[in-house]
Formats: sequence, structure tokens, C-alpha cells
Amino acid sequence: MTTAPTTRDKTMTPEEVVDRLSSGMTIGIGGWGSRRKPMALVRALLRSPVTDLTVISYGGPDVGLLAAAGRIRRLVTAFVTLDSIPLEPHYRAARQRGAFALTEIDEAMLMWGLHAAANRLPFLPVRAGLGSDVMRVNPELRTVTSPYEDGEEFVAVPALRMDAALVHLNRADRLGNGQYLGPDPYFDDLFCEAADTAYVSCERLVDTRELTGDTGALPTLLVQRHSVTGVVETPGGAHFTSCVPDHPRDEPFQKAYAAAAADPAAWADFAARFLPPDGDEKSYREAVRIWHEEQK
Repeated sequence: MTTAPTTRDKTMTPEEVVDRLSSGMTIGIGGWGSRRKPMALVRALLRSPVTDLTVISYGGPDVGLLAAAGRIRRLVTAFVTLDSIPLEPHYRAARQRGAFALTEIDEAMLMWGLHAAANRLPFLPVRAGLGSDVMRVNPELRTVTSPYEDGEEFVAVPALRMDAALVHLNRADRLGNGQYLGPDPYFDDLFCEAADTAYVSCERLVDTRELTGDTGALPTLLVQRHSVTGVVETPGGAHFTSCVPDHPRDEPFQKAYAAAAADPAAWADFAARFLPPDGDEKSYREAVRIWHEEQK
């Protein structure tokens, strides 16, 4: 009698990840604003025909690029920002023309919606949102009353269940364990646990033993293999967002992105250069390298 292996190699390419996605899915995207976004996976998604998506994200250029390409049917978010540039320009333009439906909720409500989905609960009660316009602009939200003596009223935040989650981390092993080395985990672990499938891109693939070595303590290993479907090694895969300590945000390139987004002709040139439909991540990095040389 043979025994089945308990571990397996989950490494994939960005294209193999996107091949597992389909139109109409609900996709969660980790990171925060313009920080540690899985941009290589987003760029691969843009090169695919996948569309009509419900996107759940603490939004940044991931949302902006998908909005510019007309891939979003509904967005669930607390904000969409480039951090050093307060409002993501593609998102603003898409909202002004009513390009997709929007569920805009409080940051804490989004977090607890992820918690509910990760724990396979239909909702979780929170105080966030009470007494604010969140309830007015989201009339589908409901409240619940505590069954205990306090009788307090709470917002019943529905679970944010997803078909797939995309996140980017500093390190990962081939089994699906992921490690963040920067100042904040954001909610990448919750995105992975709240989704039916989860795909982790990383700056560097390492041996499992290295994850517990000198580079990071055990609490940095929030993303674990049981919740990860595939792993992609993509050095610079968060560009142009930050991935501290591996690299800061590429502020000059982000400014160029935002400036191009403000003008349709300029954006067409930008997209043709950096986001061609027949491109790949290697050609993107080379195009960015050449652009930086031109700026000197």
C-alpha cells in the first residue's frame, strides 16, 4: 500500500493563474492602496479576456487598471487611492461615468466581511457604520439586535465570499506558505481564507526553512499553505506599488501613470508601451527600465 504525499509543488506562472479565472467571478485583491498589490497578476488579468468581475479590494492601481479596461461589473471597497496621490484617476473617471456598480463601506466593515467569509459565517455584527451615511448609500445592509441583556444594535456585515483571491508577499515557498516582511500584513491572509481559491505572487521563492530563519519571525507567516492554491515568483511583481523592504513605491512612474490616466490619448500611448495585449511580465520590466533611463 502506498501513502499519498502530504505536500505538493504549487508553483505557477501568472498566465496559469489567469487561466483558472473566468468572467463573472468575484475576485479579491490584497494589499492596501498603492502598497504591496499583486500587480503582475493584475497585468496578466488585463491580457486575458476575463471580464464582468466583482472586485473586492482596499483599492489602488489594481482597481484603476481594471476599471480603465472595463473589466469591473461591481466594486466592493472602502477606498481607492494611490496614497501619495489621494484619488486613483481611473477610478474617479469610471465613477463619474457610472461604469460599474459600487458598494462602498467602512474599512472595518470590509475587514469583518472578510472575517465572516473566512469563518464561513453569513455575517458578523459590527458597530462600524451606525449613525453614518454608509447605511444610507447601502440600503441593502441590515442591522441585528444583541440577544443578551444589553440589547445593543449592530450592523450585520455580510460575508465577502470570493471565487479567487490574488495577493503579493515578500517571500513564499513552493507549498503555499507566504511571508510578509514589511510593516503591515494588511489583510492578505483574510483574503486567502475567504476565497475558494487563492494565488500568492512573491518577490522570491525560498526553501520552507528560510521562512523561519533570520528574515522574519513566525508571526510574519500569516498566509499558510492550506488556504493557497498557487504560488508565483514575480520579482518586482508589485510594481509600481511598494513592497517594503524589497522595494519602495516607484513614485516617478506612479506620477507618470496618473498623468497619463488624465488624458485618453496619453493613456493610449502609456498602455501601448507598458500594457500591450501581447506582452508579459518580462517585457513590462524592461519597458519600465528603459523609461527610467530616459528620465535621467
